[in-house]
Amino acid sequence: SPKFFAVRMMHIIHSELIRLGREFAAAGELAREDDFFFLTIAEIHALAAREARDWRALIADRRRAYDRELRRRQIPRLLLSDGRAFYEGIAAVEGDSENRISGSPVSPGVAEGTVHVVLDPRRANLLPGEILVCPGTDPSWTPLFLSAGALVMETGGMMTHGSVVAREYGIPGVVGVHAATTRLKTGQRVRVDGSKGVVEVLE
Repeated sequence: SPKFFAVRMMHIIHSELIRLGREFAAAGELAREDDFFFLTIAEIHALAAREARDWRALIADRRRAYDRELRRRQIPRLLLSDGRAFYEGIAAVEGDSENRISGSPVSPGVAEGTVHVVLDPRRANLLPGEILVCPGTDPSWTPLFLSAGALVMETGGMMTHGSVVAREYGIPGVVGVHAATTRLKTGQRVRVDGSKGVVEVLE
């Protein structure tokens, strides 16, 4: 319930900011209706108070940084407060090879199937029994679990979204698999062992 109401409140805030952004864009003070999302709360107050700053340049700079981050091929598994980022899975072992990849076992069982690398759930055409290989998941990915034969994910642990849903749907899951979306290719045949945390490439 707390998460439901938090998300509901976020939607209300999002809708209101878009409405206000549309007004500011129509008045020529912003370039786009979603520009508010690139400002802090304090900066929105300063803009509303007509503080003289080059708001368009500030927003454009932040939008460029955001667009650059969207092009990342892999999400760090761990970010520390000093700026260090760790990408490799915590369960990776020295025995890893092209045909054997380790991760964290999060949903028991063994499944064989064809790899389908998915980077955007909106554009995925996952066929029944295919192995869903992705960077990470959130609730928007849940419909794909109805078709997936197993889950292989670059990020996550025992209690992250993909792990929990994989257990709920009864499909094997291995997460924390370093560079899974580049090491595994769509069309490959693999065996996913969600009990041992191992992905074996069969073809």
